[in-house]
Amino acid sequence: MSISIYRLTVPMFQRGLAGLKTYLDKAEAYATEKNIDPAILVAARLAPDMLPLSGQYQRASDSAKFALARLTATDAPKFEDNETTLYALRERLAKTEAYLAGFSAQALEGAENREITLPGKSGIVLPGDEYIATFALPNFYFHVATAHAILRNQGVPIGKRDYLG
Repeated sequence: MSISIYRLTVPMFQRGLAGLKTYLDKAEAYATEKNIDPAILVAARLAPDMLPLSGQYQRASDSAKFALARLTATDAPKFEDNETTLYALRERLAKTEAYLAGFSAQALEGAENREITLPGKSGIVLPGDEYIATFALPNFYFHVATAHAILRNQGVPIGKRDYLG
């Protein structure tokens, strides 16, 4: 029995985005409790050459929406990547969730065989199922996990259960 591309994408991305929303709730509560400016958390990063928390949220959002757009040969909505507050990150997640909710299983039928060109200049082309398994999902979860690590590094009380949902 095979698993559909829909089940490998939309619900997986929705689950990850839900986890990111939980992180925002916990970050906000932590900032209030510790009297920390939430902007410090939004700008926090693990290393100088890594994206800050806001960038991790932006890339997770982009990974989800662009994967679905590529798999269905449609255009994804464009977001400005200008979020600087927890509220703005929440709004971006809500827009991404609304976009994902617009996809049905039927919209992704046959997507496992669609040829997907990886972003960037590599020129690598993969069938849809390999694209999801080897690029889209790992990339999405990299940014979710990095957001987790940034907040944990800043002292926000989140753990494995928050990551797993």
